[in-house]
Amino acid sequence: MFATIKTLIRGVDARAEERLSDTYAIELIDQKIRSSEADLTRAKQALAGLIQKSRMETRQLDAVSVRIADLIERAQAALADGREDLAQTAASAIAELENEEGTRRRTVDMLEQRSLQLRQSVEASHRRLMDLKQGAIAARATRKAQTAHSGMARNTGPSDTLGEAEALINRVMSAEDPFEQSEILKDIETGLSHGSVADDLADAGFGAPTRSTAADVLARLSAKH
Repeated sequence: MFATIKTLIRGVDARAEERLSDTYAIELIDQKIRSSEADLTRAKQALAGLIQKSRMETRQLDAVSVRIADLIERAQAALADGREDLAQTAASAIAELENEEGTRRRTVDMLEQRSLQLRQSVEASHRRLMDLKQGAIAARATRKAQTAHSGMARNTGPSDTLGEAEALINRVMSAEDPFEQSEILKDIETGLSHGSVADDLADAGFGAPTRSTAADVLARLSAKH
């Protein structure tokens, strides 16, 4: 039971996180772009450092190669002149320089290989960043369109306004006439009090009149004159 509750809670949290992510999608995209730009800047700086180091090592390698060539030439001249002692000293120096040359050459090769790999990574990241920025532009346009449609769905669109006006007209036209309703209520009250029966009998000439008529008024006026 407890495991089931934990699973449900994780599901609710995941859905809440998705809704939050959808709500702030544009802001999250912009944040990712800024982070990617910062990463790309650091990668470019690292590449520049590798290239600079490689160039420095290459210059030192070239200097060692020049020294080796110079000592070889001098050692050969010493041997030709019978100075084997000087040639021996030169040979020892040449051997050390050749070892250094080999080490520096391997360093240069390693730096060039790493520079090449990092350059390819920087170029790929740059292309992805450009695609991401274009995608962000499209996402903003889509979000604006979604917001506009959402606003219309909340009865703020022109068609909904017209619909509301039509509904108001229909309510006015279909409203009950208060005067007619009062007359109907009067007839109902008269029927309930049986007043209409006496009126009907009086109108037929049975008994005293229950209400004044135009004939009664005219007769009364004629009698006064």
